[in-house]
Amino acid sequence: MNQTTTVLVTGGTGFVGMQIILQLLQRGYTVRTTVRNLNNKDKLINTLKDHGITFFDRLSFAEAELTRDDNWAEAMRGCTYVLSVASPVFLESPENEQEAIRPAVEGILRVLRFARKEGVKRVVMTSNFGAVGFSHTDKTTETTEADWTDITLKGLSIYEKSKTLAEQAAREFIKNEGGPLEFATINPVAILGPSLDAHISGSFHLLEALLHGTMKAVPHIPLNVVDVRDVADLHIRAMLHPDANGGRFIATTDGQISFPEIAALLRSKRPQVAGKVSARTIPNWMLRLAALVNPKAREAVMLLNVNRRVSNANAKKILGWTPVATQEQAILAAVDSMIRYGHIQ
Repeated sequence: MNQTTTVLVTGGTGFVGMQIILQLLQRGYTVRTTVRNLNNKDKLINTLKDHGITFFDRLSFAEAELTRDDNWAEAMRGCTYVLSVASPVFLESPENEQEAIRPAVEGILRVLRFARKEGVKRVVMTSNFGAVGFSHTDKTTETTEADWTDITLKGLSIYEKSKTLAEQAAREFIKNEGGPLEFATINPVAILGPSLDAHISGSFHLLEALLHGTMKAVPHIPLNVVDVRDVADLHIRAMLHPDANGGRFIATTDGQISFPEIAALLRSKRPQVAGKVSARTIPNWMLRLAALVNPKAREAVMLLNVNRRVSNANAKKILGWTPVATQEQAILAAVDSMIRYGHIQ
């Protein structure tokens, strides 16, 4: 029975963490989760109740932060697996880049050190596509797990840099100091899909910019998206599959979708909230011209150059994973969550 297997999920009140916990409990696992403050546990319990969990004898909490050693040993004691989901998020560029990146690198190393010490079998880290393919610009080829983002790339955000450096540090630790500890990463593209509560992920801000009308003209930037339910399922598969050890798995639906296509989808399928979605597009040449003087435009041009022929074959072949949600379904489920929780009117 899964009840004899305890899984630690870090960052249990986050968008992805909550979905993982829900699926683990539904599958019969015993789950422990870290929160920054134990006062937050009632919020998670109530959210899980809203989504059909009626018993909580297999859920426990530990107060721990990525920036401190306190309570990590106790949190991991008796755990077979650790799903390291929690990570610093930067909504704006901090003045001191290194000070901003350090918590992400030190945080995952802290998790790995305590996991090794407490005899955890495997750690699955939530990394990001930003660590994989942002400097892969050859659109005649596929982007795969063999690719790594160049952190010196002009326009690369601190978030992507932190994810890249954190994953590299984690893999170096496993290679040199990991001992028997097993390790794998999940590298999701933009995560959408339904939110279990009012908390939404950073990817939702792309939709907010369209729906609130702050995006006056829509750039021809292609995106890859994935549903949060598929991301959670992939974490659990990577946790269990013997061939996942050492692996790297891009989480993405099949295909790609552009900003103008998303705008058209919103106007067609959710017209009641799409009144402010711009029908205007901005030519690529104009975006590139603006990038000469505007940092936001420079970041947009970097995204324009990214190869969006992204392969999910590794997850399908090794883990037997197939995304259940299409990119359109993931987008519309995200919009429905934003409506439900009052992010848009």
